[in-house]
Parts: sequence; C-alpha cells; structure tokens
Amino acid sequence: MASAFSHAIAAVAIGKISRAVGWPGELAKVDTRFWWLLAFCGAIPDIDAIGFWMGVSYDSVWGHRGITHSLFFAALLSVVVVYFFYREQKMFSRGWLFLFLVFFAATASHGMLDAMTGGGPKVRGVAFFAPFYDARYFFPFRPILVSPISITRFFSERGWQVLQNEFIWVWIPSIIVMALASLIKKLRT
Repeated sequence: MASAFSHAIAAVAIGKISRAVGWPGELAKVDTRFWWLLAFCGAIPDIDAIGFWMGVSYDSVWGHRGITHSLFFAALLSVVVVYFFYREQKMFSRGWLFLFLVFFAATASHGMLDAMTGGGPKVRGVAFFAPFYDARYFFPFRPILVSPISITRFFSERGWQVLQNEFIWVWIPSIIVMALASLIKKLRT
C-alpha cells in the first residue's frame, strides 16, 4: 500500500482537477470540509488493515486490499459522504452526481495506487470487483514501494524510503495535476 499521506494528496489532486474542468455552478463555493472529505476518502480504505490484528485472513474479502479497496466500496462511500455532508444537493441532481463522481474517484484512487505497488510474494493485489468477484489485481507498472502498515515501522528508515519513492511517483504527479488545474481554472475565467 502507499502511505496515507500519498493517498490523501492524490485525492486532493482529483478534487482540484474536478473543480477546474467541470464544476457545476451551484457548487461554486467549496469549503474546507470538501478537501478534508477528499483526503478521508483517499485514505480510509486502509481501515481494513485492522484485520491483521484481528486475525482476518489476507485472502478474505474483508482482508487487506479486499472490499474496502473495491469500486463497490468507492461507490457506497461516495453515496454516504454526499448524503451526510451535502444534504442541500437534491439526490441525482447535477451537483449531487458531480460530488458523487469526485468522491468516487478519490476513493477509487486508493486501490489504483495500491495496484501500482511492488513488495514481494506476501503482498496481494487489489480486489477491485469485490464483493462480486474475488480476484485481486496489480497493474503491470508497479514503481511504488509498499508502505509499512505499523505506525512505528512507518517512522523508520523504511518509512523514509517509502516517502522518498512516493514523492517521485505520487506527489510530483499530484502537484503537476494541481498546477494544471490552477492553470485551467485561470484560463476559464
């Protein structure tokens, strides 16, 4: 898995580009909850890591990189986030659908980044289609180092190596996307 920091920064980049290319007029003002919710959606799929300490098998749909990394979970979480935090949006209105898609993309980006990690034979792929299909997938291009799950192991030499690697493969592309979003937004006004 990529670190929570990188998942959050990628999700925020998705929010920035979405605002630049097609934000509906009724959503012109975005408050800080939008950005915090994006970061939350980008990072929360790793909540399944608690299964390691509860004895849940890695191979289980409830195991790490299982259902919480799926497109189904991304859709479900997006509905919940929009329903509870954007009640002013009429369900299935243009604004509601746009918010749903942005939060869906932010959540789904978690599995996409994890599918680009290496890490050896113990690391499993991502169950993109859980709970309907339990196969796990990696992308052919896997440059991202696997982040330590333990907080104490994260704050170690290995964690530093992971952050340096993620800076190259996640942060720099996210910064470029955010810069492009700013440029697009400026050109459109």
